[in-house]
Amino acid sequence: MSADDPVVLFERATARAAAVMAAVEPDQLDGPTPCADWDVQQLIDHMVGSTDYLLAALAGEAPLEVSGRTVVDYRRGLERLSSDLRAPGNLDLMCTSPLGFEWPVGQAVAGTFMDALIHTWDLATATGQDATLDPELVDACSAMFLPDMPERGRASGLVGPAVEVAVDASAQARLLAAMGRRP
Repeated sequence: MSADDPVVLFERATARAAAVMAAVEPDQLDGPTPCADWDVQQLIDHMVGSTDYLLAALAGEAPLEVSGRTVVDYRRGLERLSSDLRAPGNLDLMCTSPLGFEWPVGQAVAGTFMDALIHTWDLATATGQDATLDPELVDACSAMFLPDMPERGRASGLVGPAVEVAVDASAQARLLAAMGRRP
């Protein structure tokens, strides 16, 4: 794995996210998640929305918000992104971040990798699945985003307050705590 290739990181994280999403049972869709304002369906809608965001960024458009999304929608978006993200020059295109600033699509992909990784844990936790994250992805995400990104996210209201963890906590627990989760 190349720790500096956001497309590789994104694809690895979203493959696991799709597997977790596929295992969600219909009767779990209205259940709570670690994301206080979202139930399971709203979390899935957000995760599918991340693929819509990247596809819209590549097209120079604003993404649409859609509800009632499924793993089928997620996989379709990921399939389209697989080749689109590798097209020459596409990672250098500019788009608007969720925080409202302009950034290259390559950075948007990296941010979406982080979002997919953290929300995979949220979804797995909410639905009683194995919430263990790939240690290589946890390390790559931590190297890319800690300690600065969670603070910027907190300032904008996108990330909850940091959670205290033991000094000897795992890398996954430290990342999740920094992102406002109680591991």
